[in-house]
Amino acid sequence: MVVPQRKFREIVFQMLFSQDLGGGGDAQVVSTMLDQLMVTKKTLRQACDRVSEIFMQVEGIDNLISKFSKDYDFNRISRVERNILRLGVFELLFDDAVPPKVAISESIRLSRKFGTPEGGAFVNAILDGIHRSEESKCLLKTVSKEESA
Repeated sequence: MVVPQRKFREIVFQMLFSQDLGGGGDAQVVSTMLDQLMVTKKTLRQACDRVSEIFMQVEGIDNLISKFSKDYDFNRISRVERNILRLGVFELLFDDAVPPKVAISESIRLSRKFGTPEGGAFVNAILDGIHRSEESKCLLKTVSKEESA
């Protein structure tokens, strides 16, 4: 059974959020998601892999989010929006399969579904700024060089 990309993105977000909360271990999260979301173990393994990829880049991603949320301290961003932004920035910069407009619009949708309607505008502003910036392209080049070394 193939999981739609939208549902897969929601699973990844929920796993990111759970880790950010310091919630139970991966096994507990996976077990709960298997029961609640009715997805296969293969899908959850793929989601775990995606979460690991995001957390390998989390420092650079968080720095970018901080720079583009100039009027709002990073630590004051709600956990929901912070993890949606992490996923959105990862898709913008590191996932060639997701077009930038899709990454941004799906992040806004996640924000409205799991957060607040106002959060969608905040997420949109941050991701749009990052997408348009040269600084994000520099981060991507820096990460690419580190991986090839």
